[in-house]
Amino acid sequence: MATFSEFSSRSALLFCHPSMESLAEAIKQTCDVESTKTPLSPKERSPQFKRRFQTVEFRKTIHWKSFNDGWPNLFIENVKECAGRDVIFLGSFHSPEVVFEQISMLYTMPRYLARSFKFILPYFPTGTMERVDTEGQVVTAKTLAMLLSQIPSTARGPAQIVIYDVHCLQERFYFSDNIIPRLESAIPLLLREVTKLEDAFKRDVCIAFPDEGACKRFQSMFSDFHIITCTKIRNGDKRIVQVKEGDPDKKNVIIVDDLVQTGGTLKNCAEALMNRGAKSVSAYITHAVFPKESWKSFTTSNSNVPFKYLWITDSIPHALEIAKHDPFKLLSLCDSISHCLLGFDLQM
Repeated sequence: MATFSEFSSRSALLFCHPSMESLAEAIKQTCDVESTKTPLSPKERSPQFKRRFQTVEFRKTIHWKSFNDGWPNLFIENVKECAGRDVIFLGSFHSPEVVFEQISMLYTMPRYLARSFKFILPYFPTGTMERVDTEGQVVTAKTLAMLLSQIPSTARGPAQIVIYDVHCLQERFYFSDNIIPRLESAIPLLLREVTKLEDAFKRDVCIAFPDEGACKRFQSMFSDFHIITCTKIRNGDKRIVQVKEGDPDKKNVIIVDDLVQTGGTLKNCAEALMNRGAKSVSAYITHAVFPKESWKSFTTSNSNVPFKYLWITDSIPHALEIAKHDPFKLLSLCDSISHCLLGFDLQM
């Protein structure tokens, strides 16, 4: 019989929700490449040291079926493989209909003696409902955090939840001590992308934030760039976006935000920047929510504001389809997640 130490030195097991299979495949391949080409430190070369894992094995062994009444009928083949292994589950809560089945999976997998358990949830969907402004409002971000806090612990302690660009940093305190929230950012993907752009564009690049909240969140990540801050003001029943600080004149402006719903604020911000003399306007969005296909109003043929680039990540499954249409461009979370799993920093 294999000992626990022999189990722990084996590769990690990666499972995913069907909506995230493309990203999971890419993560598996990237982890395999990076784990072999990245030089070991002196400590890692010592005989006593073992990396957390050398490679990732992607398993498509979960049967995501439903009973006739619509409730989930789930089954994990060879589930005993989880014993003594680092187990990773890549999920997506892009719709309320898929949350319950994944919660059921998260509660089950660690119970099969997993050495450690990590849940990668790129988009925390209830993040915008994080506080009470009026009596009667329900803080659904707290509710979801409480549900996720019930994931069982493993031999190495509490499970981890990896979330990208959560809407409000304070939401980490909504989770109980039974779980470890790990808040990551996809902004380095944009910074890396900017270095690849043509020199004429890069020379005049500056960063704009659609509101003061986004500025507070992300400004420190753009210390080498000129910063512009926009703000919303009320004009009767309307909200108008104006440039509050900074000068976009003759600049290639990139608007940065964590998520976009219908995109009204993004368009208004772009118009305000163009009216102040911006040479071009682009945008970066970590979470391209765009309910009811509202992204179509941003396509080259439909948009009144000519976005030069509109970068999005694949934190939400439908981003793959959106990115097929100009001016959208996909910056995959694959590299960021892979380096996170392997314990390396994302290389610029």
